[in-house]
Amino acid sequence: MDNLLSIVTFLPALAAVILLVFLRGDDEAANRNAKWLALIATSATFLISLFILFQFDPQNTRFQMVEQGEWLLGLQYKMGVDGISVLFVMLTTFMMPLVIAASWDVNTRVKEYMIAFLLLETLMLGVFMALDLVLFYLFFEAGLIPMFLIIGIWGGKNRIYASFKFFLYTFLGSVLMLVAMVAMFSDAGTTDIEQLLVHQFGSESFSLLGIQIVGGMQTLLFLAFFASFAVKMPMWPVHTWLPDAHVQAPTAGSVVLAAILLKMGGYGFLRFSLPMFPVGSDVLAPLVLWMSAIAIVYTSLVALVQEDMKKLIAYSSVAHMGYVTMGIFAANQQGIDGAIFQMISHGFISGALFLCVGVIYDRMHTREIDAYGGLVNRMPAYALIFMLFTMANVGLPGTSGFVGEFLTLMGIFQVNTWIAAVATSGVILSAAYALWLYRRVVMGDLIKESLKTITDMSRRERAIFAPLVVATILFGVYPAPILDTIGPSVEALVSNYQVAVAEADLATQVAHSE
Repeated sequence: MDNLLSIVTFLPALAAVILLVFLRGDDEAANRNAKWLALIATSATFLISLFILFQFDPQNTRFQMVEQGEWLLGLQYKMGVDGISVLFVMLTTFMMPLVIAASWDVNTRVKEYMIAFLLLETLMLGVFMALDLVLFYLFFEAGLIPMFLIIGIWGGKNRIYASFKFFLYTFLGSVLMLVAMVAMFSDAGTTDIEQLLVHQFGSESFSLLGIQIVGGMQTLLFLAFFASFAVKMPMWPVHTWLPDAHVQAPTAGSVVLAAILLKMGGYGFLRFSLPMFPVGSDVLAPLVLWMSAIAIVYTSLVALVQEDMKKLIAYSSVAHMGYVTMGIFAANQQGIDGAIFQMISHGFISGALFLCVGVIYDRMHTREIDAYGGLVNRMPAYALIFMLFTMANVGLPGTSGFVGEFLTLMGIFQVNTWIAAVATSGVILSAAYALWLYRRVVMGDLIKESLKTITDMSRRERAIFAPLVVATILFGVYPAPILDTIGPSVEALVSNYQVAVAEADLATQVAHSE
C-alpha cells in the first residue's frame, strides 16, 4: 500500500475535519454520532497501522516505507519508521480507540472534545514518523495545543492553572531545541534526519565565556535538545507540571498524557541525542544517570504521602520514566532495550491505572484515597483488574512491567553499580506506595455509607480493560515480539555510538600528545 504512513497519520485528522464541517447541533443524537465517528476513525487507524507492522522488516536497520516530497514554502515532507519508532506508532494507534471508548460519558462540548483527541492522535503519530527536523518540530510543538485545550476546557477546578503550566513548561524547553535545529541546519546544510544521523558535528572542546565546553558543539546541541526532552519525559527537577496536569485533566487526557505524550521525550533521546550527539551524550551521561536515580527515589517518596489517587500515579510515572532515561544513557544493548520496553509497557500499565481511577471517579466524583475502602465487597471485577495493574506497576514477574525494569537495571549495572543500587531501591518504594494505595481503596470492610450502593464495572468498561490486560500479561510472559522488533536497530545505534565515542577519545589523546 503506497503512502501507508501518511494514511495512518492523517486519517484521524480527516475524521476531525468531517466532524467539524458536517456534524451540526449539540443534542444527544449529535453527541452520539461524534463519539461513534471518533471511535470508528481511531479503530480504523489501528487496523490500517497493523499493515505497517506486517510490512516492517526488523533485520533492516535503515528507515523503511519512506515517503518523501516537497510541501509548503519548499520545506521537505519526509516520513519513515525504523525499529525504534515503529512500536511507538503501534502503541499510539492501539491506545486511542480505548481512550475514545473511555470518554463515552462525556456530555460537554462532545464534538470539540472528539476533534481535539483526533487531531492529537495525528500530531503524536507525526512525531514518531517524521524524518525531517522542521516536520518533527511542527508535530512536536503542535501536539501541545489539543492537550492544552483538553485540560483547560474539560479538566477539573484548577484546570486553567494546570493547562498553562503544562504549556509553558513544555514550550519553553522546546525553544532551545529550535535554536539547536537552526545551528544544525547551518552546519550540515540539511534538515533531513537520515543525513544528519551520519553528519559529524564538531566534538572538539573549546572555551565559551570562560567555561571549558568538553565535547564542544555536540555538548551544546545535546543540552539544547535535552532541555526539551527532559521536560517532556518529565525528568526531575522539571517534572512539577505533570502531577498538576494529570490531576486536572479528564480521565482520557490523563491516559494519553501518561501512555503516549511522555514517551516523546524518550523517543527524542533515542532519535537525536544518542545518534547525532554521541560525544555530548557521553560527556553528560553521568549527570543524566544520577538525575534519573534521584528522580526514582525522590518521586517514589513523594508518591507515598499523596492523598489524591491521580497524583500518586502521576508521581509513579515520573519514577518509572527515571528507569527509561537511565536505560537510554547506559548506552548499551540491555539498557536501551529495557528503556524502550519500559516505555511501551508503561503505556499499557499507567494508562490502565488512570482508567481504574476514572471508573470509581465516575461513580463517586472524588479522587481522595480516604473516600474509599472495602470496594472488593461491591466491585470484585474492578478489584481484580486494579490488582493486576498495581502488581504490573510494581514490576511483578509475569507482567510486562518486570521485563522493562529488569533489562534497564541490567544495563545500568554494567555502567555504574552505585546508580544501579540506588535505582533498585525504587523497586521497593514502588511496591510500598502501590500496595498502600490498593489496600486503602480496595481492601477492608465496606464501612462508608456512600459506597454501599456502588456498582461494579459495566460491560463497556470491562471491554476497554481487556486489551490492556492481554498486552500486559502477554508481553510479560513472552517479550520476544517487542525485543525482536527493536533489537537490530538498537544494536546498530549502540555500535555507532560506541564507535563515535571511541574515535573522539582517540582524537583527544592524539591532540594532547602533540
